[in-house]
Amino acid sequence: MSQNHHNLLAKRWAMALPFYLFTLLPLNAQSRFDSIQYVDEVIVTARYNHKEVIPSQTLGGQQLEKLSAHSVADALRYFSGLQLKDYGGVGGIKTVNIRSMGTNHLGISYDGIELGNAQNGQIDLAQFSLDNVEEITLFNGQKSALLQPASDFGHAGAVYIRTRAPRFSDGRSYNLRMKGKYGSSDLFKLSALWEQKLSQKVSSSLSAEGLSSSGKYEFRYLRKRQDGTVAYDTTATRQNGDIWAFRAEGNLHGMLDNGFWKLKVYTYHSERGIPGAIVNNVWRRGERQWDHNTFVQGRWQQQLTPKFTTQTVAKYAYYQTRYVNRDTTQLMVDNTYRQQELLFSTSNVYELLPWWSASLSYDLRWNKLDADIRQFVNPQRWSHYLAFASAVNFERFKLQASLLMTSVKDRTNGQNKDAMTEWTPAVFFNVYPLASRHLSIRAYAKKSFRMPTFNDLYYTEIGNALLKPESALQYNVGLSYDKHFSNGLLRYVHVQTDAYYNTVHNKIVAYPKGQQFRWTMLNLGRVHIKGIDVEAEATIVPVRQLLVTGRVQYTWQQARDVTDPADSYYRHQIPYIPWHSGSAIVNIQYGDWDLNYSFIYAGERYNQQENIKYNYMQPWYTSDISLARKFHVSGFKLRVMLEVNNVFSQDYDVILNYPMPKRNYGLTLDMKI
Repeated sequence: MSQNHHNLLAKRWAMALPFYLFTLLPLNAQSRFDSIQYVDEVIVTARYNHKEVIPSQTLGGQQLEKLSAHSVADALRYFSGLQLKDYGGVGGIKTVNIRSMGTNHLGISYDGIELGNAQNGQIDLAQFSLDNVEEITLFNGQKSALLQPASDFGHAGAVYIRTRAPRFSDGRSYNLRMKGKYGSSDLFKLSALWEQKLSQKVSSSLSAEGLSSSGKYEFRYLRKRQDGTVAYDTTATRQNGDIWAFRAEGNLHGMLDNGFWKLKVYTYHSERGIPGAIVNNVWRRGERQWDHNTFVQGRWQQQLTPKFTTQTVAKYAYYQTRYVNRDTTQLMVDNTYRQQELLFSTSNVYELLPWWSASLSYDLRWNKLDADIRQFVNPQRWSHYLAFASAVNFERFKLQASLLMTSVKDRTNGQNKDAMTEWTPAVFFNVYPLASRHLSIRAYAKKSFRMPTFNDLYYTEIGNALLKPESALQYNVGLSYDKHFSNGLLRYVHVQTDAYYNTVHNKIVAYPKGQQFRWTMLNLGRVHIKGIDVEAEATIVPVRQLLVTGRVQYTWQQARDVTDPADSYYRHQIPYIPWHSGSAIVNIQYGDWDLNYSFIYAGERYNQQENIKYNYMQPWYTSDISLARKFHVSGFKLRVMLEVNNVFSQDYDVILNYPMPKRNYGLTLDMKI
């Protein structure tokens, strides 16, 4: 099927989707538009840090809506301590690295259940739209909860993506939202959300989205030789970066006595061009990738007695990826990968005393990878996780400790590998020195462990069967200050800072070399990481109806390879980790108008192990501005937003030879019924 035909089908699906959902509305629903009373929007700025033992950062629904962000990956750029790998454009693959420890140490959960990828450990967050996301939270260490899957205790950090739960105003039995966007690079996106009340305790939601883009954008390509003379300096248009994608998600939400249950079906299908790295003035590549990802997951949680609460989670996922490279200057490739995952988890919490609780959790995960590659070993992996955790909660002191056993056994071509078992402890505490509890001081120490992925070990051309498992030790101390003011100019202030020291043993580094789908795998041995994260947030009300909020993050990191003093790169900063990075968001809301400015900065860094002039990458920054206006028309709630991204048309690469878009634009229309 031709690419043009794919794009045409995607656009037809996207255009037809809202009208299809509209036809599903109850035919006997009576219009109440004439009697609807609109209430002024209430901005809730309350935070729940006083309940957390572990530091977290959160972006809520309103903040996410105001950002010029296409996907979850775009939103995560505004969290301190995270580094985003972005290969450019709407269709570019986007992954996240936490505190220089690597993507594989970051757990990503979608509505409470972890997203998995045993093939390469890379979760492409560009596949997850923000249109149905209500909140994104980042925890360093692990989530402040005893009732969670056992594997959640094993990550160095965790991102929790929570989608919208249906809510209905009095007298309504459904909600309908339709959203359309047109932007630079021929971006065309339509999405729709339909929520239906089925009974007093059961509701459903259906979210779907169609996306297409040519992926073409102008960029400047400037490269210098080692002696400083210019080798290439030209402006060109990015090619082979097109994408069409379709996402659909269905949910059932049920309420129980002292509990709830949820059932989710998710599917994502896309075809994209992979523009590849620009090397030696070559602009066009012949790589393409197809993704067909589907998973079904269920979650049941209930307090069975006043002291005992239980949770059960189950999931089945099937991911199929086809990768094609028809570039005659490289190795011709046409491979299909099929990945399966089964997950079962049970978590149980018992209240021993009013101030003391304990939990026991167990996860069983099975992964299998098949590929039509010659001599591929078709690996399978059985993983068992058993976690013991306990928490002590007093008015001004909180303590949480956990111990996780991870046992992993691989099987290749019918041959069983030796099992690997690791015990990883963690301890967290939080103290409130003041009676007001505005100030909190916290600290934690944790060990985390991760096995090499299937690609790390078994990929035919780049896999390294000698790779060792990777482990990390984390130490963190921090404090936070929160205070609300009932009147005056300043209404809310929040300051949070953390200093940390991490050591990573047998660190596995994966970075692209040549083709985007291929990686070079290395065990660096040992890396020492020092860092400071700072976050500040404030809300002011200069005059009535004028609300100004500001949010700033800053990160300093030193991540050095300390494996062997004889290496030329001993104590050098590891690839792609800047010493300084940060972001800022300023939002001005006046009545129905919204003005939002966001800024992202990444300092100098190096793209190879040796910190020499030839591998140096300059700092970059971007500024995005959006202006939105709300309307109420005949009972419809409309919102129009105009956005200008990379306002100053900065030329930059996040990954070497993958240029990012210059100034680009977008126009969004959002309608709620």
